[in-house]
Amino acid sequence: MEDWFVQFICFSVGTLIGSFLNVVIRRMPRGESIVSPPSHCPSCGFRLQWRDLIPLFSYLLLLGRCRNCGSSIGIRYPLIELVNGLGYLGIFLHRGFSLSSLSLMVLFSILLAVVFIDLDSMIIPDNLMLFGLLTGILLTASQTWSVFVEGIIGMVIGGGILLTIAVLSKGGMGGGDIKLAGVLGLFLGSHQILLILFLSFLMGSVVGITLMIMKRKTMKDMIPFGPFLAMAAYISMFWGNSILYWYGLMYY
Repeated sequence: MEDWFVQFICFSVGTLIGSFLNVVIRRMPRGESIVSPPSHCPSCGFRLQWRDLIPLFSYLLLLGRCRNCGSSIGIRYPLIELVNGLGYLGIFLHRGFSLSSLSLMVLFSILLAVVFIDLDSMIIPDNLMLFGLLTGILLTASQTWSVFVEGIIGMVIGGGILLTIAVLSKGGMGGGDIKLAGVLGLFLGSHQILLILFLSFLMGSVVGITLMIMKRKTMKDMIPFGPFLAMAAYISMFWGNSILYWYGLMYY
């Protein structure tokens, strides 16, 4: 099978999953079912047809508007589809096709949902983290015993560190962030979760200080931490081993 065709399939599957992520991001924080009712226009309730649900192309063909009422469709919908498709393609190009790559693709989509839900609602849904936990256990256990054990250790370290911070700071860290750190440790292992926590705290500090200097936030304002964990995890997925190797913390 030609390489370009496999790459196209990876990208296409990613955009299809991205289309479903739009449903998850919109409905899950509200406690709504992600299965029923079928996809519909949020403005007029018009049930979308198959031709309205083709990732990326439907948005372009409809010029970003509902076929029925003409209301504007947010650019975020095709953006999420595109990012998820590019993420799947990047993982395939970086890792090839394997259970490890499949695991990273699943995690990529979970994190993409986390970013937008946390930015919108300042929450990380328990159902999403439960899905991450169950799929993480299944995918790591399906590889090798050492990968599974490393994942369990990473989960304990990631969740344990943020739980300790939450206890010592008396609520300075949200429960969703703690669960997310555990899921990241499960998928990526103990070495990577330490790197992820370091990078997320670093990025969070830089952004927080910048917003305070700009007088957009104060010391008392809450800033969602999930997006920083997600961005750090994305960095770790593609360059984590190289970064750890550079600092002598991991050997190829």
